[in-house]
Amino acid sequence: MSSLQPSDERVIRLRESVINSPTIWKGEYAYFIHPLSDGVPRQSGEMLAEARDIVLEMVNWDEIDLILGIEAMGIPLAACISIATGKPLVIGRKRPYELPGEVRVDQSTGYSKGTIFINDINPGERVFVVDDVISTGGTLKAVLAAVEQAEAIVQDVVAVFEKNNIVSELVAETGWPIRSLVRVKMDGDKVVLLD
Repeated sequence: MSSLQPSDERVIRLRESVINSPTIWKGEYAYFIHPLSDGVPRQSGEMLAEARDIVLEMVNWDEIDLILGIEAMGIPLAACISIATGKPLVIGRKRPYELPGEVRVDQSTGYSKGTIFINDINPGERVFVVDDVISTGGTLKAVLAAVEQAEAIVQDVVAVFEKNNIVSELVAETGWPIRSLVRVKMDGDKVVLLD
């Protein structure tokens, strides 16, 4: 498992792409719009492949049994990673299927509330969770608790973007192995990179 190097040209391109993202306001909440987190503006195959490759290099895949992507924008990256690693994939979905063992996850973000349903995670499986953005940590905390409720192991977690310093707060609070590729904060409607 290699560590993420800020000098890596792929990381530099990803960081530059988020600085130039359009932003909108959802009530009092500033929200950046990026191809990897929203599917708009148009996502290039190169950008998705570079994000995939960065994640592939960060994770020890011998220690992973299952990939869990979170709907909606965790899906493209999770699918690319599953294809590259040969690891099976499940998706935390926003609708129930009522299959045996389904876990309901009530989650809340800075701008919405909802429910995610997780299926087909077995006790003892080592799960890698991938998501697009960690803003408040509300969704991620609920999803990781659900993984543990299914008696599986939260082995590793990577998000493309992290707002503010939420990952270090979550790790300190929970002990879960959470990382991000790019840390940002919003300054009004401007995206600012954090080191």
